[in-house]
Amino acid sequence: MEIIGRITADATVSETKAGKKVVNFSIAINDTYKTKGNDEVQKIVTYVNCSYWINPGVAAYLTKGTLVECSGRVGANAWTNKEGEVKASLTFHVNSIKLHGRSTGGNAIPAPVGPMNTAPAAALSAVADDLPF
Repeated sequence: MEIIGRITADATVSETKAGKKVVNFSIAINDTYKTKGNDEVQKIVTYVNCSYWINPGVAAYLTKGTLVECSGRVGANAWTNKEGEVKASLTFHVNSIKLHGRSTGGNAIPAPVGPMNTAPAAALSAVADDLPF
């Protein structure tokens, strides 16, 4: 399953009793539609709680307002609260995350450091001049 939306608050990192770290965050998915015979646009926002277990370092990039595309699976949680009421929730277990940018006026997400970003600027501009479009 894939979802695309904006992060509602900065991600948090939690640790289980076994020492495994998990990144928790929530995504708001905006949708619009028009009802039959009516030109008024209806807006719906769906909030999805997400957990990411692979790399806790990604939490630094998952800040409020960032547009993300996540793929993974949905999991169900059920429990009984202190008052004896049965409660349930859904969690989206994320396998991969693509960052599409922040909403705050042009603040770019910093590029990852590594061998992919070590090419000199002259070499990059030479490649750009050779493109057919």
